[in-house]
Amino acid sequence: MASLKTSTASVGAVKLNTFRVARKSSLGLRAPVHVAGRKGSPLRSVRCEAGLDVEKKTAALEALEQFKISADRYMKERICIGVIGLSVHTAPVEMREKLAIPEAQWPHAIAELCNLYHIEEAAVLSTCNRMEVYFVALSWHRGIQEIIDWMAKTSGIPVSDLRQHLFILRESDATRHLFTVSSGLDSLVLGEGQILAQVKQVVKTGQLNSGLGKTMDRLFKDAITAGKRVRTETNISSGAVSVSSAAAELALMKLPEESRQSSVNFLLVGAGKMGRLVVKHLASKGVKRVVVVNRSVEKVDALREEMKDIEIIYRPLSEMLDAAAEADVVFTSTASEAPLFVKENVEALPPVSETLGGTRLFIDISVPRNVGTCLSGVKHARVYNVDDLKEVVEANKEDRLRKAQEAEEIINEEVNQFNAWKDSLETVPTIKKLRSYADRIRASELDRCFQKIGDEALTKKVKKAVETLSTSIVNRLLHGPLQRLRCEGGDEKSLAETLENMHALNRMFDLDTEKAIIEQKIKAKVDKSGNKS
Repeated sequence: MASLKTSTASVGAVKLNTFRVARKSSLGLRAPVHVAGRKGSPLRSVRCEAGLDVEKKTAALEALEQFKISADRYMKERICIGVIGLSVHTAPVEMREKLAIPEAQWPHAIAELCNLYHIEEAAVLSTCNRMEVYFVALSWHRGIQEIIDWMAKTSGIPVSDLRQHLFILRESDATRHLFTVSSGLDSLVLGEGQILAQVKQVVKTGQLNSGLGKTMDRLFKDAITAGKRVRTETNISSGAVSVSSAAAELALMKLPEESRQSSVNFLLVGAGKMGRLVVKHLASKGVKRVVVVNRSVEKVDALREEMKDIEIIYRPLSEMLDAAAEADVVFTSTASEAPLFVKENVEALPPVSETLGGTRLFIDISVPRNVGTCLSGVKHARVYNVDDLKEVVEANKEDRLRKAQEAEEIINEEVNQFNAWKDSLETVPTIKKLRSYADRIRASELDRCFQKIGDEALTKKVKKAVETLSTSIVNRLLHGPLQRLRCEGGDEKSLAETLENMHALNRMFDLDTEKAIIEQKIKAKVDKSGNKS
């Protein structure tokens, strides 16, 4: 497989392979240096260019001073947003399932990522079609390397194998990608709606566990806004199918036309969100009966309440193989990390009627997969997984591609809004530092003034009047510059002028706010690692 994959979304974002050696001069990028950790050992930190290995330092303050020496080098790689991951477009299901992170483990994964030395914020989006890590990095190349090492360690996949399938995007390209994903434009089924709910869940999980920082929280909330706007203003979801409904369509396509609705026995294992959509789509196609195997009956009862036009029969998980013996088509959609169907128990199932082709269909839409790969050798069984749904998707693709072009304009607007918000944040440290600089001068000059006046003449009334006068003068002098540093972010021209003013004030008053921010963040990381040790 090629080392660089391009998404099917037509948003034009260029996906970069981080291991490509070519220098990206316009971004100041350099090829990263791989530092692999030993299997089974904790991830090793990447050395900074000054030669400091944080893990080997015992004194946090001494380490901080060494970091400050190389802070200028950090400044060449500004703090930035990025995404690294793989999807149905870049990696096969067998790799995606190894990297898949159950929703319940997202907070733990985020905590581990934020503990990496060069990662300030992180968010995880893991679905059956993708596993992506969004992050804010103190250092772009170091941060990427740490995340790749983390992915290799948690999945057991060697870094050399991961390289062939990963895509990496930064800044506007990363933002655009998430907005595209949220809008359903990067999905296997163009315009599908389930991904928007999964993006919402990232925000909900972060709020419940304090896992999302300021930038990631805003990024994902704006992505939700973009996703909603695209679906409302383009109708891209009308006539679109989800992964679940595409699975149902695939099963019906493989069955003889005359027996699709009436004589076929359908079995669903798992009554979660995706399973519910399978049943819903079968019912819409005229299927009158389906057996549902689930750990508990409550979710099945909820399905019965929601869907009155299809008979839903409950079987406990202990009766799964018995139910499969009576089924012609088996859908699997559970969170089980181990296969539910393997070669031995499928070979023992009775054959399917010859009128249905004599082959039992297994449609597995779970990641990790519920149906073992060993079934490929079973004569009377045919297995399909999420990567096999493209056959169904092609039928409705042309119309939705036209709608996707309309969606791009909405995504462009939302990306510009987010970028403007992010850029406007850069002026905040300068405002604070300029105010602090002026207040220090005011306080110093006040002390000198009060000493000259002397205690006898310095009554409370005089002291208060002089303090008020000094504050008023400072406020009046700062009013103009500070107004030039405030920008709502709606106009690109005014934003550019605001950032130009910020850099000018930094130079004139020697504020050096960007370096100060880097040093503060480095200190926080060093202190955190020092406390652990």
